[in-house]
Amino acid sequence: MLSACATEPVLLNSERIEKRFGSYGIEVLASEAGLRRSSLYSLENGAPTCRTYAVVRFADHLDDRYREEHAKVLAGNSIGAIFRSHGWDLHKQTMHLGSLLLPQKNTAIGELMRLAGATGLAMHVYQLLLVRNEQVFEYATIVEAHHPDYLSENDLRELYEYDITTAVSPPVVSQLVALTLANPD
Repeated sequence: MLSACATEPVLLNSERIEKRFGSYGIEVLASEAGLRRSSLYSLENGAPTCRTYAVVRFADHLDDRYREEHAKVLAGNSIGAIFRSHGWDLHKQTMHLGSLLLPQKNTAIGELMRLAGATGLAMHVYQLLLVRNEQVFEYATIVEAHHPDYLSENDLRELYEYDITTAVSPPVVSQLVALTLANPD
């Protein structure tokens, strides 16, 4: 099962943002049963600029063995940083690499990223698997849209393995794009 998965590269997304832009923060924009929207940002002239907009759909059945970590995630902490600091290995099973186009009109994501008008964003859809003691747990399906100054679709292809057999269908990708572009309120 894990042979088609990419182990989280040496740097977590949060670490990569901090290294590239000099700062990192996370803001949970909306949280409801089973779903969380967040902005992973860096500061520019003291103001946050979203570098990764993430929509996290948690697995239907979460395991008690990571209850403490999940509580911290729900409290607004970075998923990768929390699980890694508690001794979990993270595996990303990529389900889609591509892009999404912000519409011409202003959008919540565009405002968070400080982008105006139609702009293409790299898009990564993956299943996040937690591994410990040779046990694998499905934690979430995550959709990430990346600021064009941060990661491109080509960058994602260099960072993550992608096995077409784990791909989601075009109608599912369309649903995920619509979910991602929906206002987080």
